[in-house]
Amino acid sequence: MDGGHHCLSINCTTMSSSISIRICETEEQILQAFPVMKQLRPQLVEPNFVQAIRQQEKESYRLVGLVVVANDASVTVAVAGVRIMTNLAFGKILYVDDLVVDEHQRSKGYGSKLFQWLLEYAKANGCGRLHLDSGVQRHGAHRFYLSDPQKMIIACHHFCREV
Repeated sequence: MDGGHHCLSINCTTMSSSISIRICETEEQILQAFPVMKQLRPQLVEPNFVQAIRQQEKESYRLVGLVVVANDASVTVAVAGVRIMTNLAFGKILYVDDLVVDEHQRSKGYGSKLFQWLLEYAKANGCGRLHLDSGVQRHGAHRFYLSDPQKMIIACHHFCREV
């Protein structure tokens, strides 16, 4: 399912819980990510979610989940939707379509862990940069992207228009 891209898996264990970051491949893993993704994309409906992910996978999209396991229960607390692409402007890049941490789990380091995983995934797949767009209203996300250790810069403006 990884479309020839290098796959990374990270597991961290503490006394009371463990964290794993993985590409969501099974229907169960994809559905486990839905409640968090819906916080970023409220228009989504669960009955169509797996089908939407499968369609995007045909276009190199991968759904990545950060899962916390505690007391024999696993919960997805952060997700990212990414794709590896090549264009004339930037060469080969990892483009982040979606990146969100559950609103009840923010400021616990999960976003930074997932972001670092994405950087390693990009590097392992020969990408020179990581790119993402962020809605102009998402001020908290912007602070996160511009802070250490993310160190992103605002490199361009993204324009859109309905047709």
